[in-house]
Amino acid sequence: MKLTLALLLAIPAASAAFSIAPSPAFARSSSLSTLLMASKNAKKIASRTEWAASRGITSGDATPAMATGLMQNESGLEFVKLVHPITGATSEVYLYGGVVTSFKDGDGTEFIAVRPDAKTDGSKPISGGLSHCWPQFGPGAIQQHGFARNVNWTVKSMTETSVTLEMAPSEYTKAIWDKEFLCTFSVDLEAGDQLNTQLLVENKGTDSWDFQAALHSYFTVSSLDQLEIMGSFQGKEFLNKMVGDGEMQTEERSIITISEEYDRVYKGVNDPVLKDAGTGKTLSVMNTEGWADTVLWSPYGNEGMGYNNFVCVESVKFDPVALDGGATWTGTMSLKPAAI
Repeated sequence: MKLTLALLLAIPAASAAFSIAPSPAFARSSSLSTLLMASKNAKKIASRTEWAASRGITSGDATPAMATGLMQNESGLEFVKLVHPITGATSEVYLYGGVVTSFKDGDGTEFIAVRPDAKTDGSKPISGGLSHCWPQFGPGAIQQHGFARNVNWTVKSMTETSVTLEMAPSEYTKAIWDKEFLCTFSVDLEAGDQLNTQLLVENKGTDSWDFQAALHSYFTVSSLDQLEIMGSFQGKEFLNKMVGDGEMQTEERSIITISEEYDRVYKGVNDPVLKDAGTGKTLSVMNTEGWADTVLWSPYGNEGMGYNNFVCVESVKFDPVALDGGATWTGTMSLKPAAI
């Protein structure tokens, strides 16, 4: 649907055309009301003008400020651009790795981080975004974090506000992990500046196999000293990988701040909220299905990684999932920004 600035500005005028003129007895008292209404309408017109201009809508035919669909970056790597026509929220999803590298709300605030040392030419997994760790999280029997983040996913379906990608076995994946599977990843911009994601894992064979999964999610912060992480962390045990070979500890805080290197697995916590005083916004990470755990990771002090402007708050299924032949597993996660 195309909107023009003229249509947006006409809304107050159209409403005024159906108003009833006041009687003389009320002329004096209504004059002040009329002035106030005119002032409010002027503010509405200015607000609509600013809103429209920020989205590329002019007084002539509507011209979107940003195109949608399949595009290429400077290195030729393909990504899908999503734009919500009402809220102005945007997202970018790369086919290489099936990774979401950007989510901006209607105000233009970016919530997803890509590290300054990231490669976006396909030479290695993209360091940042909502990156897939599948079918393994961390080190294990196969390569670190599995292979989902370093293969090309294919586009199954796409609209201006949503895309669904698929990853099926290839000669490359079979050489690493010879299982019959299909992974489907959907990304959707919802009205109200919300980003919805869903990972569907299907066992396409007859034999049972197990897997781990994670969205290795990088989120932007104005600086770490401006960040607070809330949720049901207090009283929960976590694996602190920074102590020896890993040590189980108990979280005593209700609000987590980061002032040192972090690599912690909080099992049973899946409701984190990031509060960034620098931007004046919060980001709720709503794990509504499948994602049972949260990992907090920060390479604190690593300037090359740009440590001070991101934190990883990862949606994880840490304990392996046993999937019988023909069975499925779903992980659903949404990102919802709000003002502090």
